[in-house]
Amino acid sequence: MLPIIDSHCHIYPDKIAEKATEATETFYGINHTELNGTVSLLLREGTKAGIGHFIVQSVATTPAQVSSINNFIARSVKEAEGKFTGLGTLHPDSSDIKGDIEEILSLGLQGVKLHPDIQKFKVDDYRCLKIYEECEGNLPILMHTGDNRYDYSNTNRLIPILEIYKHLTVIGAHFGGWSVWEKAAKELAHKDFENFYVDCSSTFYTMDNKGILNLINAYGEDRVLFGTDYPMWNPRVEVNRFFSLGLDEETQRKILYKNAMKLFGIEEPNPVDENETELID
Repeated sequence: MLPIIDSHCHIYPDKIAEKATEATETFYGINHTELNGTVSLLLREGTKAGIGHFIVQSVATTPAQVSSINNFIARSVKEAEGKFTGLGTLHPDSSDIKGDIEEILSLGLQGVKLHPDIQKFKVDDYRCLKIYEECEGNLPILMHTGDNRYDYSNTNRLIPILEIYKHLTVIGAHFGGWSVWEKAAKELAHKDFENFYVDCSSTFYTMDNKGILNLINAYGEDRVLFGTDYPMWNPRVEVNRFFSLGLDEETQRKILYKNAMKLFGIEEPNPVDENETELID
């Protein structure tokens, strides 16, 4: 089995994990998951899916949550003994964004996760510019992008930022536009943004293989990362669906782990022993 890095995993402390997962489901109107957002369940289900490394994150809905979340992510990385890479959280209303980023770096976190639609800020809001200035050439940003219900993170907001901050590495989650996948690809994929990437999380459930392949082809195999959006989706189902696409092995390698290794400085993970896997349809 090939090595796999899951580039999009949300984790929470055990005492709030179930409540946090339910809140996310309510936000998206998707009430289906049997997963609870705990670290232990991610490791168990991820191993069954053949995933050997996980990029973990959480989102601060207020500035007061930033430091505690970042320290939780850092502790989780340490306790996972090499299986996790952590992303920090930031909030544009923080009075000390530079200090928050310094703490992220001091904790050994390898990037930043932003969710404009849940955090309720527009990507091109002036409050965010300090984040982009401090992260440019320094920390990659995994950013939720797209929502047909709101105007926080759609392409009209994102493209101006990518044009201004040319050395800012951004991974647009959900193929650059959740719920507006094709529109986002049409407006983003042809642009010459050298540091813009996408992940495939929270997309497989909504389209057939042809639609997924069209998105991969639009952005190119060098710009797509595999991600499950745990706990929203079962990692075993997501991995099984990915392999059903029939991509050639080198394309699979790039999407499953090579692109994430390059962006986040991760060493190549060992493949999970096939005796430990338990893929399902």
